[in-house]
This record gives sequence, structure tokens and C-alpha cells, in this order.
Amino acid sequence: METRVILENIFMFLLFFLIIFVIIYFVNLSKYKSKKKKEIMEIAHLIRRFKLNPKLLHIRQMILWISIIDAFIISFVGTFVFMLPVKYVWKFLIGFVLLFALIYALFEIYGRHLVNKERNDK
Repeated sequence: METRVILENIFMFLLFFLIIFVIIYFVNLSKYKSKKKKEIMEIAHLIRRFKLNPKLLHIRQMILWISIIDAFIISFVGTFVFMLPVKYVWKFLIGFVLLFALIYALFEIYGRHLVNKERNDK
């Protein structure tokens, strides 16, 4: 692969990451600030999955990290699948598998980090 193509893909990844991060962050922040207190699904899942104490969590910091994780997953999968020189059916299958693998892996890592942080704060 040429250097120009690699740099274009990196630029495309960073651009998508930035745009998606800003959108997800402000959507989650508006959910958190709304008077209806709509539940942010990722936070609710992490609390249930890792048995975290909601009173000890810094929700604004969690929103930031969840937005970064979500933006990374979407941008990486989109950029990676776009670069593959295969038929569209294979792109969709690879993207689907990669999407769920990254969601599971990154949120598992983040959840374990929160458990360790909660344990150290006690």
C-alpha cells in the first residue's frame, strides 16, 4: 500500500472519529442533563454487568470515556472495512463480527478498570 493511501485512511479515521465523538458526547450529555433522566444504555449495562455502585461513579467522566470508546469502535470498523479489497457481502460480515468483538472487548476492559478504581477508592 502506498504512503499516500495510508495517510488518507488515517486522516479519514481521525475525521470520522472526531465527528462521531462530538455527536455521541453531546447526545449522551443531553440525556444526562435532561429532567427526565433518560438512562444511558452503556452506563446502565456497566453498572449491572460489573455490580458497580452508582453513587461512587463519576457520570460525566464515564460519558466522556464511553463516547471515546463508541467513536473509536465506529470509526475503526468503518475505516477498516472500507479499506478491504473484497466484495460487499464479505465487508458486511467482517464489519459485523469486528463490531461486536470490539464492543465486547473494549467495554469489558473499561468495566474492569471501573471495578479496580472503585475498589481502590474504598
